[in-house]
Amino acid sequence: MERLVQKLKIIPLSLTLALAAAAPARAETGQAEWAQRYDADARLTVARSTTPILSEATVAATEAAIERYRQIVDGGGWPMVPNQQLRLGSNSAAVSALRRRLIVSGDIGHETGTSPIFDSYVEAAVRRFQARHGVIETGVVNQQTLNALNVPADTRLRQLETNLVRLRTFSHDLGNRYVTANIPAAQVETVENGQVVTHHIAGVGKIDRQSPVMQTKAYQVNFNPFWTVPASVIRKDLIPKMQADPNYLHDNHIRVYDKEGQELQPEQINWRSLDAMNYKFRQDIGGDFNSLGVVRIDIANPYGVYMHDTPAKGVFGDDFRFVSSGCIRLQNVRDYVAFLLRETPGWDRDAIDRAIASGERIDVKITPAVPVYWVYVTAWGTPDGITQFREDIYQRDGLNAPRLADTPDYTQTGATQQAAAPQAGAHSVRQPLLPRDDQ
Repeated sequence: MERLVQKLKIIPLSLTLALAAAAPARAETGQAEWAQRYDADARLTVARSTTPILSEATVAATEAAIERYRQIVDGGGWPMVPNQQLRLGSNSAAVSALRRRLIVSGDIGHETGTSPIFDSYVEAAVRRFQARHGVIETGVVNQQTLNALNVPADTRLRQLETNLVRLRTFSHDLGNRYVTANIPAAQVETVENGQVVTHHIAGVGKIDRQSPVMQTKAYQVNFNPFWTVPASVIRKDLIPKMQADPNYLHDNHIRVYDKEGQELQPEQINWRSLDAMNYKFRQDIGGDFNSLGVVRIDIANPYGVYMHDTPAKGVFGDDFRFVSSGCIRLQNVRDYVAFLLRETPGWDRDAIDRAIASGERIDVKITPAVPVYWVYVTAWGTPDGITQFREDIYQRDGLNAPRLADTPDYTQTGATQQAAAPQAGAHSVRQPLLPRDDQ
């Protein structure tokens, strides 16, 4: 009996938990394989970090990650996974290759073996891998996941080394309260007293209309903002849309004004010419159709970009969120605004909700202005030992790694793939995006 106890003590924790989770399923269904939960081990899940990406702790964690990846490279890296979609129940040699790949990167334990069966152990490991690479956690090996799996280990190492330099640049004091927008991750975090307060999924600039890297301050919140169409959008987008659909302006609540400020009807304009360039276009206030949603946050910069709400929330559920003209769209924008206005007298969460509900244009100065950092970080470590990677969407790492966006995702929606938006203007902080450009 004593010998048995000693043997049990050396069984890996992850395997013990998995076997325990599978036991009831055998009795009930006889198919324990599909009920196993490899992610029952908390060490193998990717929790949302409370450590700011711009911090000395992240620098130290990234340095540790570099050492781990040097060992992986010195050991020969990891195998390539065959280019085929894999999911729970798949049975092929590609699954064995997938298991070997996940073992090397630490996403699955070596004790699970290299079986050709895609069981729940593998599904949990794939979810973990997807979480570390900014891919929606489906547990299915789709094209985006395959592309990330097959980036060579030495490329990942160089990616970490490149980004360590960027992170060190921001290792100094950034302020007690500040905001970080990581463009490649399409994520925004608010920070106070060295801890992340809120996380926000974001929509950022397209490849040809990039969100700029900058250090600035958020100085004003506009509730229920107006949207005025810039000349470039009139020419490149509004005229073609009206040619295709004469009801476009009406459907999007966009009004036309002449130089004297008199409102005109759309049919008074020759849409088969550049006649529309002689007029002004303004979208009505309204959270359901206004391109800025219910809130815009002004940040001081020469690029004509800002941060704002959006009526099209679907973008926040996509893997590929590079959809804007340079501005940043925010999920859960009310929480973000509450953080910005926390020290502004008279603007608690109830006041924010009332301002939005009023439907009226209200401008509020942020007192004091909050530092905002738009950064470009594609790889970093976290204190819990997780290593995060994101696609080098703007090709700034100089590593020529495969772009995830080059090959269609099995699960990508047509609306997201076809999203189009014009360039944000550079002459006004208030210059907005194309109406409905995030649909």
